[in-house]
Amino acid sequence: MEPGWLMWARELQAIAQTGLEFARDPYDRERYIAVRTLAARIMAQPASADTLWVEKLFAAETGYATPKVGVRGAVFGEDGRILLVREVADSGRWSLPGGWAEVNQSPSESVVREVLEESGFAVSVRKLAAVYDRSRNPHLPPRPFHIYKLFFVCDIVGGEAQTSSETSEVAFFAEDEVPGDLSIGRVLPYQITRMFEHARSSTLPTDFD
Repeated sequence: MEPGWLMWARELQAIAQTGLEFARDPYDRERYIAVRTLAARIMAQPASADTLWVEKLFAAETGYATPKVGVRGAVFGEDGRILLVREVADSGRWSLPGGWAEVNQSPSESVVREVLEESGFAVSVRKLAAVYDRSRNPHLPPRPFHIYKLFFVCDIVGGEAQTSSETSEVAFFAEDEVPGDLSIGRVLPYQITRMFEHARSSTLPTDFD
């Protein structure tokens, strides 16, 4: 589980954001802004972050507060090996290809796009393998907003290995060859193991927290 201060700050920020969306009384709006500022202070101090930067980050979020959605593609070749990419933004550590779900795209469309952009492979989605709450899994570093992570098992239908501005290498690995230097903010070792299990069993139900 994430530290209590992070969860409290995140919840206060969500209360303030939603309150500002619906409040019409100017005094209520002042109170919600004060709550948002307090949330920023709670989050910034233990993380040694700039409070003003966190306040601006929170202020940029508007509307009813809901979790953000990320997608990851567990792409398997015909030989049963899994596709991983080196993440430029994380010092070349390995990850399943993926990123944020896009507006006006379904989750499956988003993962197909992300895989193509980061690896060069066109894929089709076989199944939704897992829906993980990032805060309930030991991903590092912690993130300021609540995130759901959707993992899809995918099959290659075209394309070829190709790096991008986000990735420096594209490669396939057998289950006992998965590298140890994973980008654990994006994917964890047991999640990759679980993807191999889902690929082997079409009847395995979707995992969720």
